[in-house]
Amino acid sequence: MNNFTREQYDLAVAEWTNCCSNFSRLQSLIPTNYIFNLSLDDINWLKSKNLYKDFCVEMGVYENQLVMILTALDTTGHRKDVNEYPYAVLTELSNDLRLVETQEYTVIKNAVLSKDLRKIDNDSDMFFPVANKPLMEQDKAVDAIELWRNEGVNWFFYECSEYEGGRIFKKFYVPADNLTPPKPGLNSFVCSFGLKYSEIYQRMLPTIIFISFYDDLTDNGSIETISNTYDWSQPCPPFCQL
Repeated sequence: MNNFTREQYDLAVAEWTNCCSNFSRLQSLIPTNYIFNLSLDDINWLKSKNLYKDFCVEMGVYENQLVMILTALDTTGHRKDVNEYPYAVLTELSNDLRLVETQEYTVIKNAVLSKDLRKIDNDSDMFFPVANKPLMEQDKAVDAIELWRNEGVNWFFYECSEYEGGRIFKKFYVPADNLTPPKPGLNSFVCSFGLKYSEIYQRMLPTIIFISFYDDLTDNGSIETISNTYDWSQPCPPFCQL
């Protein structure tokens, strides 16, 4: 687990703010096919410190690399004063990223037999799955990630040329429920930027998509990796709740 001191945290956050109006610097800092990796140690630290319904990830620059800094919030939603700030470096994927979505269907079959055991009615109904928050449909996640990969540079150019970087994200708020998904055995997160359209703001907004990985021990002793995709991060700006 990589940690910043409070002084290093302040410097990294300030450096990102300074970069937001410089398109050339942003282009070099953020290859749009790079991701963040969060280890189990990172996740457990955040779970032990965070006291709010959301947690926060802040953008920073350290040693000429973009970093995502984990920030725990207190019961009022403000940043907790802690001695260490874990961070992850934006980096290239080491292997293919497999997104897995399992959909379960329930078929209810009804049969009616007469008193002399003759079939007099037969029907069946299929009930389709309903996606519950914070689970995100896989095709929407893939679309958002691909849109970021293809258009992320254009998004930065537009924001820098039209708004001098003032609308570029400084942090993201993420529901703390993401840290404790219903399936046990969480191993790590891969976090990717994405782009999706906001009906409220009438423009494309970035998001961070959390892809969680689990190690399951099957009956034959082999390890099966299962992933779920989450997308409930809110960029600040514009979504600055505190």
